[in-house]
Amino acid sequence: MDLARARVARAGSTDDVVREAFEAATTQYGSGVALVAVGGYGRGELSPHSDVDVVLLHADHVDPQAMDGVASRLWACLWDRQVPIDQSVRSVSEMTRLAADDFRVALGALDARCVAGDGGVVLALRATILAAWRRDAKAHLRAVRADRDARLRRSGQLAYEAVPDLKNAGGGLRDIVLLRAIAATWLVDVPAAEVAELGDELLAVRDALHAAAGRRTDKLLPDLLPEVADRLDTSPADLDVEVRDVGRRIDHLVARAWRRIDVLERDPHRRVNRRGPVIEQVSPGVGVLDGEVVLTADAEPGDIELLFRLASTAAHRPLPINEASLARLARETPSVEAPLGLSAHRALVDLLITGERLVPVWLQLDFAGLVDRFLPEWSAIRLRGSSSPIHRFTIDRHSVETCLNADELNRDVTRPDLLAAAALLHDIGKGRPGDHSEVGGPLARDIARRWGFDETDADVIGRLVRWHLLLPTVATRRDIEDPVTAANVAEIVGTESFLDLLAALTACDATATSASAWSSWRRGLVEGLVAKTRLHLRGLVDEEPEQYAGWPAHLPLPDAADLGPREIRLAAEPHHDGSLVRVVSRDRKGLLADLAGAFTVAGLNIRSCRTVAVGETAASLWEVTRPDVDAVALAERIRPILDGHVDLAARLAYSLGPDYLVPRVTVLDALRQTATLLEVRALDRRGLVWTVCHTITGLGHQIRSSHLSTYGDEARDVFYVTDDCDRALDEEAARVLRQAVSDALT
Repeated sequence: MDLARARVARAGSTDDVVREAFEAATTQYGSGVALVAVGGYGRGELSPHSDVDVVLLHADHVDPQAMDGVASRLWACLWDRQVPIDQSVRSVSEMTRLAADDFRVALGALDARCVAGDGGVVLALRATILAAWRRDAKAHLRAVRADRDARLRRSGQLAYEAVPDLKNAGGGLRDIVLLRAIAATWLVDVPAAEVAELGDELLAVRDALHAAAGRRTDKLLPDLLPEVADRLDTSPADLDVEVRDVGRRIDHLVARAWRRIDVLERDPHRRVNRRGPVIEQVSPGVGVLDGEVVLTADAEPGDIELLFRLASTAAHRPLPINEASLARLARETPSVEAPLGLSAHRALVDLLITGERLVPVWLQLDFAGLVDRFLPEWSAIRLRGSSSPIHRFTIDRHSVETCLNADELNRDVTRPDLLAAAALLHDIGKGRPGDHSEVGGPLARDIARRWGFDETDADVIGRLVRWHLLLPTVATRRDIEDPVTAANVAEIVGTESFLDLLAALTACDATATSASAWSSWRRGLVEGLVAKTRLHLRGLVDEEPEQYAGWPAHLPLPDAADLGPREIRLAAEPHHDGSLVRVVSRDRKGLLADLAGAFTVAGLNIRSCRTVAVGETAASLWEVTRPDVDAVALAERIRPILDGHVDLAARLAYSLGPDYLVPRVTVLDALRQTATLLEVRALDRRGLVWTVCHTITGLGHQIRSSHLSTYGDEARDVFYVTDDCDRALDEEAARVLRQAVSDALT
């Protein structure tokens, strides 16, 4: 049995149970009372764990108190039979009044279906509500549109959200209901067959999703995707794209319906002469008519520049592009092969720097298949979900969002055009084998040449794409206080102008990713690294020291002359969106590991730590995520641990996660370094930091600092390890260390 027939059968069997319960609860009523299926149940669209929405409807002459007794018996019977009902009791006049005041009730009533009882009551109700829906259609649809806009702000668009919401997102199942309701107004035409086909495709996915999850859910979570795909006999990657494409097509139908309704709502004051309506000419081949950007009679779609001018006009106005004009461009516009001429290049750049107005225009061009004419590489990332759990959008939508963010930073760079192009192309290497930055750099350079950028500018765009992860990676996973760190970055970027572009691209990329990707902590680290790199590029940094103590130069070492043998001095202060905790105590072997364990036991998530020894005293500096650390309370909690009264090995034993997150330990290469950099990628679980620190110090090595980052479930931590002379480990010692940490975690 296919999924569509299974839905029909599911609704039918539910009808049988509901009808039997109704007949048992209403034996004394022969007419004027009906049990009505509404919503998805009314449409016969029950997924395995869907709610069953029912209304006990009665004519106005029926005693409401008697209906309360009927309802109590009916609901109890259905609950006993474990039917997941969402129920209400309404009179016909009450239902009619509610539908007039609340479009949600009206939409539900339009799908009302009599399951049991007096069908005439239901037919009369539907006819009354449908007539009112058509009579007040424009007012109803204004409310529906405002509600949909609010819904999209909460749930986004099915095509582009990292975790698609099959019901509530733009292009989801609620939009299928909306399109049917628009069709019922008779104001504009809606392609009923296409809407039904798209709705069936989404319902099939939701049926499989319910079966895979074993519960009611509308979110296609990544961990459920493989099983859902298997149930639908496809691959996870193909299913993900197929679902997003269905959502994009539904969203397009809704947008088209709104545009047609807008024409009806608006008085266009159209001037008509003997040759037809008068179009406002904007540029050669481009005009505005009835609130849309259109091709004029003199348009020559064989020139790609026309496409860019049309799109740029739509973005600047801002107005939608006429669908017939898009269809004509799709038929007649050639692909770009030779480099664009100067005017076409300028028109394209003008489009890319329009900020947030770029989004709707780009989506229209992409839906019409026109983006591939000048950017065929886009097909590899179109509607593709990101493997990074911190991404909010699909790769293509994220790229557009990054480009629009560049508009806010144009004044911070000397070449806004290079920033916008690099922002759009920064993830163009994804979807291909290899590191996407390394793959994307040459791709972006070739695209830039095709778009008319000269060799020098194309090289800058390619380098920006190649190194777009440099600053956030180094800032969050390296010691930016180590002079070598900024020196290494300066050697890569080369010039201040490139550094400015790279810093701006980093901000654009991070803000388009998610709030956590550009938290005050991450932003502060990146800006600190940029400032230090700028000093290197200007030659304002003293000659690099052969050794680095590991303590920030701007922070004085605590005075610990009168420190007692067991005394702990601890201070905490706000730092970015967390706290900075300073700990001073007598130095001993394994102290940093024990402190890391103590902080973990105290419930603190560590971002970084660093330590320095002055004689017999050890001072350590800890960045933690909690913004309200109580220094006195924390000192009391960690004292028993430092005194050896807590078995950290028992409390913090690290446990393995799924096979795909088996710990990976690597000794990192660097241009120059003053310590051995040990990177640990593992499931972010309690005890990870302590286990690594305990293993390192157990081998007799020192931990100068550690820098901890978490991406979804994966921790990506870097430890700066030195020998007794505060130097980097030799090759053999580093190899032994890497193996020991790997063994400890596995």
